[in-house]
Amino acid sequence: MIFQISNLWQILGWCLVFAGLIIMNEIGRRTKTGGMIIFVIIPAILTVYFILAHVGMFGGADNPTVAYMDGWFHYFKLYAADIGCVGFMMIKYKEGLGKQKWFAWWPWFIVSANILIAVVSDLESAVAAYGITGDLTGAWWASNEGVFIYGGWWNVVNAIAGVINIFCMTGCVHLYTSNDKNKSDMLWPDMTVWFIIAYDLWNFEYTYLNLPTHTWYCGFALLLAPTFANALWNKGAWIQNRANTLAIWCMWAQVVPLFQLKGRFAAVLPTVYGGATSAGITTMDLYSQAISIYHAGQGKTAAANEAIAAMGITADPRMQGFVAMVALLFNILCISVIIKRAIKMGKSPYSNEVFVGTKDYEEALARAAK
Repeated sequence: MIFQISNLWQILGWCLVFAGLIIMNEIGRRTKTGGMIIFVIIPAILTVYFILAHVGMFGGADNPTVAYMDGWFHYFKLYAADIGCVGFMMIKYKEGLGKQKWFAWWPWFIVSANILIAVVSDLESAVAAYGITGDLTGAWWASNEGVFIYGGWWNVVNAIAGVINIFCMTGCVHLYTSNDKNKSDMLWPDMTVWFIIAYDLWNFEYTYLNLPTHTWYCGFALLLAPTFANALWNKGAWIQNRANTLAIWCMWAQVVPLFQLKGRFAAVLPTVYGGATSAGITTMDLYSQAISIYHAGQGKTAAANEAIAAMGITADPRMQGFVAMVALLFNILCISVIIKRAIKMGKSPYSNEVFVGTKDYEEALARAAK
């Protein structure tokens, strides 16, 4: 098992997040007004809110955002995702920079940058574990986000999968606007199911390894929402919907962090925290211990292992290693297919579309404005 599901409230919480992401994405993508409200106006309001909270308003240090989501990484992910969304809107509506041919590289750049940041995070975890044990067999450490992370060789494997995944994005400048009345979508036809599965496997493992107490939502629900939409009614717009749902989730998590930390809807714990759920250890218990160790300056020391042991938790990294290997193997398979098709066509797979003629590509292209 990948997760330690213990009650129906956790499943209901997942369903609410999954449905909420899909609904908010539909509002944001279907009209220009909806997109402006969700990806421009709301982030602007939240920026003012964050600043005022930091200067003492809205509860000051006790404000949930300040108390639980004040790390640079959380803000970076929110604004990086939102900037990506705004850029995609420019491309699909052919406005501002979206009119420039060179700006067609923007989606590839923003996705690549986010993947590389995650790769660095994976390597940081591996290095932290190595610094504690002298090898990569596994060690606990506490991050600045209040998470106990079990680093090891699986992080290195997933980092390699992430680097390969960057090169699995093909036909990078061949972007289109959908042919519906509202020009709802930015389409990337060559980003087929091959890349989507390769990305989902890699990114799920990234969250599973580096944000384990959040991955029930930010890994499982968040990744499935755009993939579900792409499969059923929104072919070719996966990357747009991925950016949209990521920005929406980051805004929600930044303002209401306790949703996934405590209460009935607290995120389900992964199986790496062996015995935690049966021992009554909650997501909030882990956060409190981890953030305390981090603030004591002992995050990357044996103190994290001692704290985990004191809670009666035994590390179980079997699924971490298994998913890492699956992610790596599928990304290798994906890049192999791309190389084979590129050689057959005698063209660069990045400035040209290599999946022409496949079902996914043709269905996406059929939605494009002529």
